[in-house]
Amino acid sequence: MTPIDAVGPVLARFRTAPTPRGEGRTPHNLAVLAAAAARDLDVARLAEAHLDATTILAELGGPAPAPGTCWGVWAAETGADPLHEAGGRLSGRKRFCSGAAGPCTHALVTVEGGRLFAIDLADSGIAVHAGEWHALGMRGSAAATVDLDDVPATEIGRPGAYLERPGFWHGAIAVAAAWFGGASGVAAPLRRAGRDGRLDAHGLAHLGAVDADLAAARAVLRDAATTLDTQPPGAWDVERRRALQVRAVVEAAVDSALTRSGRALGPAPLAGDAAHAQRVADLQVYVRQSHAERDLADLGALVPVDEDPLS
Repeated sequence: MTPIDAVGPVLARFRTAPTPRGEGRTPHNLAVLAAAAARDLDVARLAEAHLDATTILAELGGPAPAPGTCWGVWAAETGADPLHEAGGRLSGRKRFCSGAAGPCTHALVTVEGGRLFAIDLADSGIAVHAGEWHALGMRGSAAATVDLDDVPATEIGRPGAYLERPGFWHGAIAVAAAWFGGASGVAAPLRRAGRDGRLDAHGLAHLGAVDADLAAARAVLRDAATTLDTQPPGAWDVERRRALQVRAVVEAAVDSALTRSGRALGPAPLAGDAAHAQRVADLQVYVRQSHAERDLADLGALVPVDEDPLS
């Protein structure tokens, strides 16, 4: 499992204090996430969740995370015995809780009825079941099932505010920045082979295609980050469309890096480079936070009839 001292240096690089727009905070934070993901996707996944939690708390008027803490955001709504609240205390089960078996000290958790609560993971009513994650990918993200038994909790924002805020979609773009960093890391052996003259014409074609796809992903991420940093939030559907566009472009770059690196280089990097093999496995799991064709269908429903091609 990923320890907190592996995540801490990334958290320290974020610019998370509330500041006026236009100071470069969003481009900086997405660049930090992408750089971390190119090295270690487990660390980036945990750092992305902490950044999301920090943003949510600021947006909904909650307390700022204390120095030295690591927060998760546990919003999966699956399985039986969902969380419920009574008298400011939570009971029930939450699945797919990244960081629960690792560095997280606190978490934001969703509860039936669209409510959001903050909890301290040191509470004796919390039981973490860490042995249920069988995938080879993202194993270090310390995902687990968590049982809560009469755990004290602080409600954050009004019911429904977590999903209704424009910042929900800004967090979705941050996830894409981590995917992008992972794709860049996966493509590293292909870039090295090109630099060392080990690629034939077909291999160079794969490298060129990956380079173009990563450039497109980088461009949409930078444009989105600049927009978020310099313009006030738009309507909910505007923010949603932007996020879905970014995620679609980045997901295509991820698929390109995974598929074309394998086709160009064969099994050698997967068989002989443990770090690369782990990065591939991690990225294949992480990018499935996308909802694939369902996300594309949602994006298609948001496309206007007429739009300035250069607007």
